[in-house]
Amino acid sequence: MKNIGFLSFGHWGSHPSYQTQSASDTLLQSIDLAVAAEEIGIDGAYFRVHHYAAQLASPFPLLSAIGAKTSKIEIGTGVIDMRYENPLYMVEDAGAADLISGGRLQLGISRGSPEQVIDGWRYFGYEPAEGESDADMGRRKALEFLEKLKGVGFAQPNPRPMFPNPPGLLRLEPHSEGLRDRIWWGAGANATAIWAAENGMNLQSSTLKEDESGKPFHVQQAEQIRLYKEAWKKAGHKREPRVSVSRSIFALVNDQDRWYFGREADRHDKVGVIEKDKRAIFGRSYAAEPDQLVKELAKDEAIQEADTLLLTVPNTLGVDYNVHVLSSILEYVAPELGWR
Repeated sequence: MKNIGFLSFGHWGSHPSYQTQSASDTLLQSIDLAVAAEEIGIDGAYFRVHHYAAQLASPFPLLSAIGAKTSKIEIGTGVIDMRYENPLYMVEDAGAADLISGGRLQLGISRGSPEQVIDGWRYFGYEPAEGESDADMGRRKALEFLEKLKGVGFAQPNPRPMFPNPPGLLRLEPHSEGLRDRIWWGAGANATAIWAAENGMNLQSSTLKEDESGKPFHVQQAEQIRLYKEAWKKAGHKREPRVSVSRSIFALVNDQDRWYFGREADRHDKVGVIEKDKRAIFGRSYAAEPDQLVKELAKDEAIQEADTLLLTVPNTLGVDYNVHVLSSILEYVAPELGWR
């Protein structure tokens, strides 16, 4: 059995084929898609966060709106770039969104990846400390975020406050109990997956990672997940961790599917460079008739290792078509693979 969610990058643009011509279109359709996905039995609605781009960038208003209009579906990110964040302000935003949703938030965070702007976090007012890299800064902020989510008081109260204070040091409000255990780390390498386990975060592994062995992507990703699980056990955490992988998967069940995605059926892993001196491997897309799709997915070792699968969706094609894409997976693929 697997949790099956969708992951949207939230693109918009003036392309004539896009159903999302503006930011307003994308935001409102994201809410509608989450509502419809819940109705058909999808378990999670996740959204990518990118700055300086015609994509979703400010997750908490969107997550809160979805939380208010749904009742069961998990709501999350994949991922928030911590280099751009104020950890304390983020604790307040996350706590509010989680309370609005009734404790359904599943926040994916990470140290960040190459963005649209050189050192874009500098424009947000952030600088690495002396001797730090920007990646170090992102991880440091993540740890502060995790610490403050615990709800332990740390701030000295004013002796003459505007409103009466409880005794002792003050914490950030609103506090949402249990949210600390629903934070996920987006790991692009084996070492950072181990680091995530040591620090008690769930693991999000995307469709790319550092090429650390030359093996096929799904094999390297499965090895990363196993290293993460070993590190989690060694760290002695009391709860069971969760692990997600994301995939582009399309069941070709009608002519429209074949027109959009039939040419992706022969895709293979790709290798490239996304950061200086770091070779990365990008996982293939899956697009085939349902019977063939089941055979191909059964060989994906990383999907077998994960408890959660996030299906990347072409949000620019509109809500109705994306509901069809998700429904096709639930109807024709998931039962045959034992995911449902």
